[in-house]
Order: sequence, then structure tokens, then C-alpha cells
Amino acid sequence: MLRIDDTIFSFDILEKRFRCDLSACHGNCCRYGDSGAPLSANEAHILEEVWSDVKPYLRPEGIAEIEKQGRSITDFENERVTPLIANEECAYTILKDGIYLCGIEKAWADGKIKFQKPLSCHLFPARVKYFSDFRAVNYEELEICSFARKKGEKEGIYVYEFLKDPLIRAFGEGMYKELCIAAMELRKTRLHKSDQNLPPNPPGGA
Repeated sequence: MLRIDDTIFSFDILEKRFRCDLSACHGNCCRYGDSGAPLSANEAHILEEVWSDVKPYLRPEGIAEIEKQGRSITDFENERVTPLIANEECAYTILKDGIYLCGIEKAWADGKIKFQKPLSCHLFPARVKYFSDFRAVNYEELEICSFARKKGEKEGIYVYEFLKDPLIRAFGEGMYKELCIAAMELRKTRLHKSDQNLPPNPPGGA
């Protein structure tokens, strides 16, 4: 674990490779899960405010569920989340070429609203858990993201690099810079230990 001020980061954030591959996974993180996207109280309020601007982007079935259940709901863990369609995909999803995308983010990209998307969605596959005197940031490794792990390995992209924008959004640019420095130092330490464990060259330099 790495602690920066009041935030603890799992080493997986620094060492695991990850890069979304929507053409392969079809946006399944928006489709499968135990409940909707976690929301802060402020985000739940924002969804109420932007509903009229987001609604035109959504599918009829999504609109129906949101108008039936609410812009946000309380799930089985008593947390505020986005509603689902038939207990499956997020009601705010849209479909494009068979890929599930975020209707909220589409409205944001078109300049209709200033709210990009729930922070929990933006930070995925990282999850933040709040405690009394610190917050913990962990990497959530799911089977539906196997293509993202393969792409991350192929392109050499670490989780914290892939999540640069949402991490800065959540914790600030200063903390992100410290995270990058810590990641580089961690890799140097791992490499040094690996070199120390190599067997010595045999006599004669063979």
C-alpha cells in the first residue's frame, strides 16, 4: 500500500496494466454488476438538475425506468446508485454499434451539461472506499475486463496512467504527480531486487 496524505493506494493501481478495449468488451462495465453506479449525494442532486438535458440522449427503456424508479435509487447496501434496466445495464446507457456507452457523458461531450459522468464510473476499474480518517483506492479486477488487461499489457499502460484524468478529478493534480513519482520509484525498487536475485555469471564470463 502507498499512503499520500489521507489517501491509501493499492500497489495494484501502480503495477497492474489496463486499457479499455470497447470494441472487444462492448462496454460491459455499464451493463453488468450488483447494482447501478455509486453516486455521492451531490451527484444524485446533479442528476436531478440535468435530467431534462440528458433525457433526449437515452433509450426509451432507460427513460421509462428512470421516470419509474427515480434519477437515482438506494440499493441493497443502502448506497445511492443509478437505476438499472431489468436489473442489468445502467438506465443511463446508450447503445452505439452494439457498444454500451454513457448517455450522461454524451450530453456532456455535446456541451449540454457540465457534469461529465459519476466519478465512480470515471474511475473504474479503481474503487474508492471512505473511512473515518482516510480513503482507500483499490483496483477491482473483473472477468469482464480481461480484454482491457490484455490491451494494457500489449501497450504497456498502467492503471494509474489509464486513469490519469479521473484521478486528477478525484484527488487533484498534485497528488497525481506524487503517485507517478511513487510508481517510478516502486518499479526501480522491484528491478533492483530482481537484479540482486540473479545468479552470478560463471567463471570465464560464459
